[in-house]
Amino acid sequence: MSQLSEEHFATNVYYDRTFDCDAAKILPGEFYFTGKDMLIVTVLGSCVSACIRDRVSGVGGMNHFMLPDGGADSDNPVSASMRYGTYAMEVLINELLKAGARRENMEAKVFGGGNVLRGFTAINVGERNAKFVLDYLRTEKMRVIAEDLNDIYPRKVYFFPKTGKVLVKKLKVEHNDTLKKRELDYASRLKTAPVGGAIDLF
Repeated sequence: MSQLSEEHFATNVYYDRTFDCDAAKILPGEFYFTGKDMLIVTVLGSCVSACIRDRVSGVGGMNHFMLPDGGADSDNPVSASMRYGTYAMEVLINELLKAGARRENMEAKVFGGGNVLRGFTAINVGERNAKFVLDYLRTEKMRVIAEDLNDIYPRKVYFFPKTGKVLVKKLKVEHNDTLKKRELDYASRLKTAPVGGAIDLF
């Protein structure tokens, strides 16, 4: 699997004892897709994930991305920031199509965009990410059948592509700064990158 720009195919695959199945954990800038009966999991702060699947074949995948700060041109639909987000979505969709998914059968569930980097920037990064992913899917005429966006909490997202089931756990208490540090590091990398709780069931 080629690794282009900041969007990488996740390689952290393990056996999840809780759900009794194989699982792939994705980090910021990664994605994973599969036709197998397995789990894809990630933890989101201000980043967003699109869980996209072919409802007929069960081929599906998840990405995890953040728009880099576009500065003054951040509202321009052709800004570098928007092009990066578009690239992150297109990589996943194109890999699903190559794996046998059909565009007319695709549906999406989207998560994340929490305001967890408060004080880091004058703009609400999470809100921009959430707006972008919904606008992108609307433009692509891809049906969004569930969403859990914005708010102030990080989320742990469990996606079962074969069935389309998604479990979301809002992390009301953060025991350490790992997530924030991970996202801040990811955000700093994007600035120089080339453009290319309870559990809720969704």
